[in-house]
Amino acid sequence: MPRPTQTWLLGLGATGLAPTGSPHRGARLGLPADGPGSVASTGSRGAGFVVDMVVCGLIGGLGVFFDAGPRARNLIGVVAIVLLYACLLPTTGQTYGMRLTGIRVQRLSGGPITFVRAFVRGLLVVLLLPALFTDRDGRGLHDRAAGSVVVRA
Repeated sequence: MPRPTQTWLLGLGATGLAPTGSPHRGARLGLPADGPGSVASTGSRGAGFVVDMVVCGLIGGLGVFFDAGPRARNLIGVVAIVLLYACLLPTTGQTYGMRLTGIRVQRLSGGPITFVRAFVRGLLVVLLLPALFTDRDGRGLHDRAAGSVVVRA
């Protein structure tokens, strides 16, 4: 009988290690323990996200040239991150931040995710909260909704 999926904040148990009961993160998904194709670390995912946020913040800042107010510039930045995910993940599997940190997004079966799934994933990433809650395999709620996993490139 399979064990119910446990949700962990940032994928860490009380000891700061992957939850007990599985040999490594991604084992249930058939992913290797380390190296290319293994589940990406929380640190590399966070660093990639920060780079993407800086890029999209700069894009939002371009609204100054069009005399856009602060709310409009923020909205431009939010739209930019959603479009960044929706356009780059189906084509390259990586955003700019993911490329810099050596990670990529893929379907559970191994191929690139579709535009619609990438768009939904981008919308959920903007909310930030779904990314903070991960399961035993290091997949955030946004990954689960998109049927994706973030792996080392």
